[in-house]
Amino acid sequence: MPAVVGQGWCSSQTVSNPRDHNSNHMPVSDQGVTKNRYTLIPRTMIFLRRGESYLLLKGAPTKRLWAGKYNGLGGHVERGEDALTSARRELLEESGLDADLWLCGTVIVDAGDTGIGLFVFSGECRGGELKPSREGVPEWIEYERVRELQTVEDLPHLLRRIHAMERGDTPFSARSSYDEAGRLVVAFAE
Repeated sequence: MPAVVGQGWCSSQTVSNPRDHNSNHMPVSDQGVTKNRYTLIPRTMIFLRRGESYLLLKGAPTKRLWAGKYNGLGGHVERGEDALTSARRELLEESGLDADLWLCGTVIVDAGDTGIGLFVFSGECRGGELKPSREGVPEWIEYERVRELQTVEDLPHLLRRIHAMERGDTPFSARSSYDEAGRLVVAFAE
């Protein structure tokens, strides 16, 4: 099997040859993707930590969603990216920083016919110069101050869980949805 060295921390390998009739070839058509299946849009969210503070993004006043509210940094996973590569790119674009990131958990956001698959990362800054972006202004916020801020609704739930974690802990799995009254419900699997 030929190995193809990728960028960054990993390499990729060709795992099967479609012409080899003895292989367990899995073509795209075997992935079970049909229009009647639940679809997720992949996104990342990053919470850099420095002591008891977290890097949060105060949304630009011109943002369509969450203007003026604090949130983690992150965004959509682009075609061809894995979640970690996407998180590193988003962090650099939104803050100017590079970090040693680790996966804290995943959240399935039930938003109707199409949901969000959120990959949540934390880590420590490795370098760069903190700078604002068109998305907003990144700020180091002490954990105890978060409850005083106007935040995106799920941020306190996620940050409380992340604050109790250490690198190497088992990543959490969560689901968020909305009840009949339109209130956000975040449930962590046990």
